[in-house]
Amino acid sequence: MVAASRPIRVEVGRHLTGQHGYGRTMARIFQQMVARPDSSRTAIQLEEHGFDGVSFVDSQNLSGDVYVAMTTAVQATEILQVSSGVTNPVTRHPAVTAGAVASVNRLAPDRVQLGIGRGDSALAHLGRAPARVKDFERYLSALQSYLRGEEIPFENLNFGEALAPPVDELELAATAGTSKIAWLPGSVGKVPVEVSATGPKVIGAAARHAERIMFALGADPDRISWGIETARNARDEAGLDPDDIKYGAYVNVVCHGDLERARDLVRGGLSTFARFSVMHGEVVGPVSEAQRKVMSELHDKYDMNSHTRADSQQASVLTPDFVDSYAIVGAPETCIERIAALNRLGLDKLIFVGATMGTNRETASESDALIRDEVLPNLDR
Repeated sequence: MVAASRPIRVEVGRHLTGQHGYGRTMARIFQQMVARPDSSRTAIQLEEHGFDGVSFVDSQNLSGDVYVAMTTAVQATEILQVSSGVTNPVTRHPAVTAGAVASVNRLAPDRVQLGIGRGDSALAHLGRAPARVKDFERYLSALQSYLRGEEIPFENLNFGEALAPPVDELELAATAGTSKIAWLPGSVGKVPVEVSATGPKVIGAAARHAERIMFALGADPDRISWGIETARNARDEAGLDPDDIKYGAYVNVVCHGDLERARDLVRGGLSTFARFSVMHGEVVGPVSEAQRKVMSELHDKYDMNSHTRADSQQASVLTPDFVDSYAIVGAPETCIERIAALNRLGLDKLIFVGATMGTNRETASESDALIRDEVLPNLDR
């Protein structure tokens, strides 16, 4: 295990108060994990290590069911929060998604969040690209209506249920004319929806419909500041209060005293998240010319068969300078200072994405230990 040479303490950001901070001085820290049918052991370890929550991948061809994982996690722990990281608008009807996440919330009130994006590997393994933004926004609207217990006219649906003929063909004496989840929102309250967003169109849709936007823009404060400003403008244009929404971020984090080893560990997951900024070939958000060049090459070389792997061809295009700016890597002091910079933006949730497949597991364990023993305890939480 690599140990820090001296005690570390960094005062992280402003003291968050009021509607967005609930008196906290630090964003809640989640760890991104693969969804396994029994995630109880993982959840127990994360709670013991000081994490506030766990975010489970939802990619049906690559991992287990996300809601089963969330259920086993909350049942095995006392305070650990859970979220999907992330589901999508294609593989489940919005009524199914709402019912599933609300069921988990019944088991652990106020410990559950629904993370959703346009879809990536879950759809790629079905031969599909991410959902169109207009369809994604329509799904978000329906999802939120279901979670609030509201009625949706049948003609406003037209999601997966359109594969079946209209109910009128049954010639029933009577039937419902709208779609509603009768037992929601219920006494435990509504599940908050958080949207994973990178480009301005998805940020805009999220700003209009979500309780929180989880930026997938890297760890550069300038890029996340751009995302926040884009969201605020979208809410203002929609006649919504720009201050009445929360922000968080997915951040690739690997802590190790050997910087080159840290870079090697983070490259696989980073290649996935950096690709979101150039998914359709055009770079979004503020970048330098050097970063633009790396992103363009990443787009051209991305192989979904090696999704998230550190030994993939796409991971190899990430230069040291790109890794250092887009991810958080290095010794505990460096990691804490970089997290502090993000916290000062007013983010209330960070999801750490660590080492992925194709890395040296012993070195990855050293990174996990440093985050557990040196980073988390020394954040101003």
